Amino acid sequence: MQYTRLGNTGLQVSRLCLGCLAYGTPGKGPQTWSLSEDGSRPFIKKALEAGINFFDTANTYSLGASEEMLGRAIRDFARREDVVIATKVGLPMRAGPNGTGLSRKAIMAEVDASLKRLGTDYIDLYQTHRWDYNTPIEETMEALHDVVKAGKARYIGGSSMFAWQFSKALYVAKINGWTPFATMQNQLNLLYREEEREMLPLCQDQAIGVLPWSPLARGRLSRAPSSVPASARDEQDSYGHGLFKATIEADRKVIEAVGSVAEKRGLPYAQVALAWVLQKQPVVAPIVGATKLHHLDDALNALDLTLTLEEIAALEAPYVPHDITAFS
Repeated sequence: MQYTRLGNTGLQVSRLCLGCLAYGTPGKGPQTWSLSEDGSRPFIKKALEAGINFFDTANTYSLGASEEMLGRAIRDFARREDVVIATKVGLPMRAGPNGTGLSRKAIMAEVDASLKRLGTDYIDLYQTHRWDYNTPIEETMEALHDVVKAGKARYIGGSSMFAWQFSKALYVAKINGWTPFATMQNQLNLLYREEEREMLPLCQDQAIGVLPWSPLARGRLSRAPSSVPASARDEQDSYGHGLFKATIEADRKVIEAVGSVAEKRGLPYAQVALAWVLQKQPVVAPIVGATKLHHLDDALNALDLTLTLEEIAALEAPYVPHDITAFS
């Protein structure tokens, strides 16, 4: 396994992060296609055995069940000090005026709830899930700073927002002497490269570690184009369908380019597409999802694949601009 620093911090993380969106309780929350706990544990165990020390979840995944499952698996398969746990706050957890968002009240309540579910006394990386337009960023950043100073989180990060918003959050933290964001978790893959325009240059300039989610575009980059659902998730993932439905024909050419490189190399599509993400700067660790054990094998093998400049050019050539998505 390869390890690297998390942005400008001293924390060492594996170059792959196992995403736990698909692990929880089937039918609980929006992830109707989630694996059960018994079905999820082999993936966490295999990841740990392969040297992956970085795991990402969120309070909203299966409405807390993902955190609970991850916490139990870590206690059974690893030592807490050897593992880096990331979770998130900000999306709806319950009905009512304070059941969502990034107010001080919401953050303080949700961090304690996440700690309890995870069965740990600290979170390594605590991330805002989306921008909260109803709360001043000063309130959010001060609350997150207080979470860090209380020892409940080691580092903080952001996810999927406009570059001006991320820049504002960094500035507000700096002028007030608060803990700054160390990471940005955003959508980045060969079918969605809009983050290259503003966010990636900002992160490189500020030494922010980038943790791309959906590096295989919800699995679309792992197989030849097809109208037939490849899995239960592919069939039921309405959120994922919304991310790409407007660019199906343009995206087909990108997927075919992935297939061409993969065929010449004698490799699966997924390895080629993930290798492209791994070679992007300043990417630290793509967040990979796995619902079949060979998904993890493909991700691990991608670490050893170096694409040539010619191959990268061929993969990138068919891309067309996309509408901004997934910021809310």
